[in-house]
Amino acid sequence: MFILLSVALAPGLALFSFFYLKNQMATEPRKTLLQTFIYGAILTFPIMFLQYVFKEEQVFTQALMQEVFFSSIIEEFFKWLILLLVIYHHVEFDDPYDGVLYGAAISLGFASVENVFYLISYGVDTAFLRAVLPVSSHALFGVVMGYYLGKAKFNLHNRHKLFISFALVIPVILHSSYNFILVLQKHWLYLMIPFMLFLWWFGLRKVKKAHIALMQLLNNQSVKDKFSR
Repeated sequence: MFILLSVALAPGLALFSFFYLKNQMATEPRKTLLQTFIYGAILTFPIMFLQYVFKEEQVFTQALMQEVFFSSIIEEFFKWLILLLVIYHHVEFDDPYDGVLYGAAISLGFASVENVFYLISYGVDTAFLRAVLPVSSHALFGVVMGYYLGKAKFNLHNRHKLFISFALVIPVILHSSYNFILVLQKHWLYLMIPFMLFLWWFGLRKVKKAHIALMQLLNNQSVKDKFSR
């Protein structure tokens, strides 16, 4: 059991370490990040319960609606809601790159617990594919969500509501696209490879932009401090 848990949790922790270390400042309190990771882990249970109920009650007559749209919407909505209610106004969310870290943390908390259940059901033989596809995709959905929340909080052009909306809508579109490829019966892998390459490019681009925004914020604060003396 210990080995299974280690294998299930390792990809999420490795990916989070990657995004954490991408920030050269690396000053975000680890306690708050751990709490956000735990929020994501706890979210797994009500989301899985809702998905089970909707499936058993056959709320959706078409599997495509259930697997592609409902799953992606409900998962991204709850992650977005927790970030918005608990983290967005938190005193420690104090720079644009923090959004990337908190988004990655809550998504990887969810993905890690989901991965544990999946490996219990299907065995550790699927661990590598799970790490490459669902765990990394969840991390990147979270990065994109967090990037737009950071942009909403530190944007100077009064477009906060627009970017908060983007923080939900764009991850839902990405997640729905991912799920749609998975439900294809034939040739899904030929579509998944370019999609994952695009997702990594898109996510890392947001990471780079968030880091640039952080540097600009620090430079502006430095100039303010210089002239206030």
